[in-house]
Amino acid sequence: MGNFTQHESLDLAGAVILRIHLDFGNHLDISRDYDTTATMSTAFVRRTTKILILNPNCSASMTHGVEEAIRGINLPLSTEIYTYTAPPASPASINDGDDVQQSADVVLRNLQETGILKEYDAVLVACYSVHPLVHLIQENWPHLAVTGIFEASIVTSLSLLPYQENWGIVTTGKFWEKHLSDGVHHFVGSENSNSRFAGVETTGLNAGDFHGGVDPVVVRQKLCEATKRLLDRGVQAVVMGCAGMAGLEDIIRSVATEGRGEEAGKKLLVIDGVKAGVGLLEQMVRNKRMFQRS
Repeated sequence: MGNFTQHESLDLAGAVILRIHLDFGNHLDISRDYDTTATMSTAFVRRTTKILILNPNCSASMTHGVEEAIRGINLPLSTEIYTYTAPPASPASINDGDDVQQSADVVLRNLQETGILKEYDAVLVACYSVHPLVHLIQENWPHLAVTGIFEASIVTSLSLLPYQENWGIVTTGKFWEKHLSDGVHHFVGSENSNSRFAGVETTGLNAGDFHGGVDPVVVRQKLCEATKRLLDRGVQAVVMGCAGMAGLEDIIRSVATEGRGEEAGKKLLVIDGVKAGVGLLEQMVRNKRMFQRS
């Protein structure tokens, strides 16, 4: 496994794209040598997959947190990851329905004006919400594999947990309790109170607070309190319901270790929607290539 390196940013109408890739080459050309009078022959044997992680708010520090989280993913050599930070007209932190819609409007316009999505195979919308950009990008750029970190976290939780075990979400402000609960029921097609979804617990913080807006001691305390309330519901998987929480898995797991013991703490699934989304998109791209005709 090679190390990630960064290439310089490209500013497109206020949006920022950052390329992150492995030190190794991202595809392999094999040359076959024949005798000196024959023509050299090469064969292309690997196709790259380009994934754009799209931060729909304009916070560069939040995008940086996402970048740090994905450095630890064990990616195939053929996968290239790029990040996008929304133009300044988008909110710096998405805290309610109005912010969600404003960010969707700003980013969609920017994507249409710049035409950058033609360069990619997949897009991950890195806002933990029922974000309109997921279906808007699907509709306007049908060649892409598209999901959001919200949707990816649900798929991952249901895929990894045994049938009888539950999962839940730890997120930021009060607004998200109903928004995310309704979103889960809509996504899985059920409002059954006996479903495996145990609900949402909030920290009272906003997304920007996780990146310097609030004393880290306060952030840790509030995240621990919300996690404990969720664990008291008996969940075996905790989803980090905010892209700004990237890298805070150890705090959540420490609460489980303290309350349930070391072995149970290790077994708890702590799901980062960004990492889950990258893994899901890789499979979606392969499946689109397998099951559709180009």
